[in-house]
Amino acid sequence: MDTEAQHTERDRSSDEEERSRSARVSGPNAGTAAGMAAGPEADEATDAAAADAGRGGDGSEGDDGDAASSGALTWRRTGLIGGACMVFLLLFSHFVLQPFLIPSGSMEPTLRVGDRILVNKLAYRFGDEPHRGDVVVFDGTGSFVQEQPEGNPVTGLLRGAAAALGLAEPDETDFVKRVVGTGGDRVICCDKDGRITVNGVPVPETYVLLGDRPSDVPFDIVVPDGTLWVMGDHRSQSSDSRDHLGRPGGGMVPVDKVIGRADWIGWPVDRWSTVPATDAFDAVPERSTGGHGGHGGHGGHG
Repeated sequence: MDTEAQHTERDRSSDEEERSRSARVSGPNAGTAAGMAAGPEADEATDAAAADAGRGGDGSEGDDGDAASSGALTWRRTGLIGGACMVFLLLFSHFVLQPFLIPSGSMEPTLRVGDRILVNKLAYRFGDEPHRGDVVVFDGTGSFVQEQPEGNPVTGLLRGAAAALGLAEPDETDFVKRVVGTGGDRVICCDKDGRITVNGVPVPETYVLLGDRPSDVPFDIVVPDGTLWVMGDHRSQSSDSRDHLGRPGGGMVPVDKVIGRADWIGWPVDRWSTVPATDAFDAVPERSTGGHGGHGGHGGHG
């Protein structure tokens, strides 16, 4: 029994010593092996942890930065697109089709106050010239109004841009009227029946506002080449060529001052249409066959 006990205790002691040696030997080696095995993963985990720490731990700062950058790009892109569209509209308006706001009733019933017309600036650009019956927009500087001193260039530029887009009234020097006589025409008011004649032919002016007479001012003129005689459709309310009889230029508008032909009514919606054409001058011969007439009368009206 004693021998067995001694063996048992010796075995226990041996087991404890063995375990102790194993722990001393395997502990450091195991740590080294584990470190070698997990080295790359540990490095990656450490880098990720450092990156998270730099972002505030949950990556929220990085997300906010990306969102802010994306928002800035969106606004920049929107601004560039808007600017490009504005430049395109201004160029289109300057060279092709320009809106004009009608500020008065001088062209009623054809055009009403508040109408926005679209003026075709290519109509006379390739050798063609205004014809009798055309409704035209022109710069009246030097014919209907005197030359004005230049104002603030910045204000003028902004106002011009707004007018070019139809957002402001046109310049005070811009007018819209109907062509009644072209170069060489003899225009007389009035014949025994109270009608205007062009080159000796009476003109049935069905576009004139109902109740208005063709003119309260008598005249007999020959239109010089390169110029136009123009009148409003609301004759009693139109300041036109008649009001400048006897003044320098005699009320004639140089063809090169014509901005374009009014072809469409673009606004308001219930007025969408083309500007009505007229056949009132179809029977008129091309040039006057009569002598040069003088001014049959002077004076004017608003």
